[in-house]
Amino acid sequence: MEIPFTHEQEAELAATAEHQGKNVADLVIDSVRLQTEKYYDEKLKRSIAQADRGEFIEEEEIDRRFAEMMSGK
Repeated sequence: MEIPFTHEQEAELAATAEHQGKNVADLVIDSVRLQTEKYYDEKLKRSIAQADRGEFIEEEEIDRRFAEMMSGK
């Protein structure tokens, strides 16, 4: 995969990577991984908060929706 960066962004990435003792590719991969982990952590926290507020679907409704989805309706 290629990601187009401006010259300024490339220079900033190179400086940051050098400061951290990494190459640019590893720095970018680590950054993407961290952002992905943050995204799912926040999503999980929102889900837990919804459940704590009683905002969830009962098991019977989940079963009904799943059966409906599997039947192609």
